[in-house]
Amino acid sequence: MKLSAPVYHLKRRARLLARHHKIPLHAALDRIAREEGFPSWSLLCAQTTGTSGECDILSRLGDGDILLLGARPGQGKTLLGLKLLLDAVNDGRRAVFFTLEYTGTETRQRIRSLEGGKPGSGEAVEIIADDDICGSSIIHRLAGAPRGTVAVIDYLQLLDQRRDKPNLADQVKALRDFAGNAGIILVFLSQIDRSFDPQNKPLPDLQDIRLPNPVDIALFSKTCFLHQGKAQFQSRA
Repeated sequence: MKLSAPVYHLKRRARLLARHHKIPLHAALDRIAREEGFPSWSLLCAQTTGTSGECDILSRLGDGDILLLGARPGQGKTLLGLKLLLDAVNDGRRAVFFTLEYTGTETRQRIRSLEGGKPGSGEAVEIIADDDICGSSIIHRLAGAPRGTVAVIDYLQLLDQRRDKPNLADQVKALRDFAGNAGIILVFLSQIDRSFDPQNKPLPDLQDIRLPNPVDIALFSKTCFLHQGKAQFQSRA
């Protein structure tokens, strides 16, 4: 069923509806879903995102969520992370990309390739391309950011490379606590181990995350795994 507007626009409409009528957000979301021909918001999201690689992640994230977005190289995790930031900008949010992998110029070129019918919209995405990126520097950069700000970290395992930084588990825990208190959405792009075999299962899962050093997976409230144009989103909360 075709929606009258992108999901993030419908979610914004629901927030305005909730504020104007002083009703819970979940009730406003369900009302918007019924207007679109779905019995509830959860069914709208399930049937419009499904397992498609074009799934709208922003509509499924709440303030303070920590998302793990994992895939093997070349499967589109970086592009999906950048698309999420563009969706955030179009929703009137602050959007920040922290990358230890790409230069600022490379990232800006990728963002422009995703702008589609809204050229220039990606200029609002802030790009931090710095070898010194770590949990504490991310917290410093995002201190005072509005609730609902979206930040994508490219990528999880690279935070663990420098011996002068805290171990990865401590960095992720500090970021989780910060995000929860500040209402900021953090998305960690993640490597998937070479042992993942798509002949055994169509999509990677938590067991396939490449972790040279241990991290408590329970720190992530939601996950999304990609492979061969398909995506599987799951809430762990």
